[in-house]
Amino acid sequence: MEVRKLSISWQFLIVLVLILQILSALDFDPYRVLGVSRTASQADIKKAYKKLAREWHPDKNKDPGAEDKFIQISKAYEILSNEEKRSNYDQYGDAGENQGYQKQQQQREYRFRHFHENFYFDESFFHFPFNSERRDSIDEKYLLHFSHYVNEVVPDSFKKPYLIKITSDWCFSCIHIEPVWKEVVQELEELGVGIGVVHAGYERRLAHHLGAHSTPSILGIINGKISFFHNAVVRENLRQFVESLLPGNLVEKVTNKNYVRFLSGWQQENKPHVLLFDQTPIVPLLYKLTAFAYKDYLSFGYVYVGLRGTEEMTRRYNINVYTPTLLIFKEHINKPADVIQARGMKKQIIDDFIAQNKYLLAARLTSQKLFHELCPVKRSHRQRKYCVVLLTAETAKLSKPFEAFLSFALANTQDTVRFVHVYSNRQQEFADTLLPDSEAFQGKSAVSILERRNTAGRVVYKTLEDPWTGSESDKFILLGYLDQLRKDPALLSSEAVLPDLTDELAPVFLLRWFYSASDYISDCWDSIFHNNWREMMPLLSLIFSALFILFGTVIVQAFSDSNDERESSPPGKEEAQEKTGKTEPSFTKENSSKIPKKGFVEVTELTDVTYTSNLVRLRPGHMNVVLILSNSTKTSLLQKFALEVYTFTGKIIRW
Repeated sequence: MEVRKLSISWQFLIVLVLILQILSALDFDPYRVLGVSRTASQADIKKAYKKLAREWHPDKNKDPGAEDKFIQISKAYEILSNEEKRSNYDQYGDAGENQGYQKQQQQREYRFRHFHENFYFDESFFHFPFNSERRDSIDEKYLLHFSHYVNEVVPDSFKKPYLIKITSDWCFSCIHIEPVWKEVVQELEELGVGIGVVHAGYERRLAHHLGAHSTPSILGIINGKISFFHNAVVRENLRQFVESLLPGNLVEKVTNKNYVRFLSGWQQENKPHVLLFDQTPIVPLLYKLTAFAYKDYLSFGYVYVGLRGTEEMTRRYNINVYTPTLLIFKEHINKPADVIQARGMKKQIIDDFIAQNKYLLAARLTSQKLFHELCPVKRSHRQRKYCVVLLTAETAKLSKPFEAFLSFALANTQDTVRFVHVYSNRQQEFADTLLPDSEAFQGKSAVSILERRNTAGRVVYKTLEDPWTGSESDKFILLGYLDQLRKDPALLSSEAVLPDLTDELAPVFLLRWFYSASDYISDCWDSIFHNNWREMMPLLSLIFSALFILFGTVIVQAFSDSNDERESSPPGKEEAQEKTGKTEPSFTKENSSKIPKKGFVEVTELTDVTYTSNLVRLRPGHMNVVLILSNSTKTSLLQKFALEVYTFTGKIIRW
């Protein structure tokens, strides 16, 4: 009786749980959660998701239910951003992948499966710590989808490295590494490292694309390249792994011996140079990450003040050796253009400091991309940007016109005016467009003021009437034009279409090919020794098949050649005849079964026995010559045939 009561109680409990789960499933509507219609496009869904995610993010919204709401928003976007899951939900009310059942059985199968999974696995019922939705609540804001990875993470990896974890439900090792992962994420994210989490159960396509076939897996992405982490999951190993992703030549060690050369490189590299003075012998990871983010704009050096051989620099630039100091040098190496000094520098402070000093005072236009950044297109009448361009010849040392132009730029820096210079010999078409057709400017410098009107190259400009010598009168005239522009933009009366600038700093084709080849070899090496072997099976299969065909062909050819070899060992009489110049060969009748020697043309008597092997089964590429003889003509015709063969092949025949 008690057993029967217990059975009834369990049945009642199961039915109750089933009803609650069905109601919960029916209550969740991803369209309603995101506030979009069922016909909404992917762009509308993504826009709604971003808006709600910003509003309900737990770090920004202190509402007690913000975390649960954010999880619902993420789950809804996960379903609707995946066309397959969205189609399943629209048809069956479930985003699962079980599509092989008949339509009339879908709801019943769904309810049973949903009940079964939650009855045994759902933390909300039995409070087991295996459901990733609650276990990895810290990972929710880092979840990656395939489109987000391709469109945002990969392009962004050229500015900062990404550390990505692959996880799944019922992953005991994932639970084991979770405390370390949380600690490392909190530390590295503050330094500027991108963080991502991929749920292999929900994002199988992305997990397969990344090459992760087991969980947990940790990988890094930099410059679009994927590298797997293979060591023990501890804080120091993960930190070293991220540091190993960065190129080794980002930061140059600077001492008294090379600091002048380092700072003087601004003219060749066309970049400001940054120096960090600190007491640690190893370059800080934050500084390396900053150097990687701004590698296209600045060159970075590091000075370890505890090392002998740095006293001259610290004394010259008045450095406080007990506090980290960041200096930026532009065209003048005797005095830094800007300085920041603080204990425990934060990433935001360094980024703001670097962003304000990304360009030289009078940078050289070396590419069209740099031209777009320094001289942007006019957006409105209130956002006018003027470029003062010095057209000058390239010189090994700074010329007087350029030094005068540089001092003028330093004294008249404005938000609406940018000073740049161009080497006329390197950008000939660009310079010819701005210079008037006059012999007065041949071999001399000139200054033009221009404003870009569109990205197609259309500009309005005015070139100073006389060549630029850097005299006080030249400076006064240029200053007058700039003051007049504030009141009357119509001063720029000339109009032209500028050609695109050639990229002066781009490597030549041979170097680009070499770099591409080295990167490809490096990727192959890493794939062979570190990637999952299942990914390498197609490549390995192709390689082994090619090798098998190659060696098989060689072996078959070797056996075939061994059967056709003819070893030559002419008798002494024949050698004597050859030495005396006699061309008439000798004939020796041998057994037809004996293999003829090399250097002889074989003549075999055609009989009913040798007919099949010599004519019927003739191998491709081989040719037989058949002589039809009689006893009376045999000797004379064979002698004449021997002469013809010897003349053509240089070999005598044996009969």
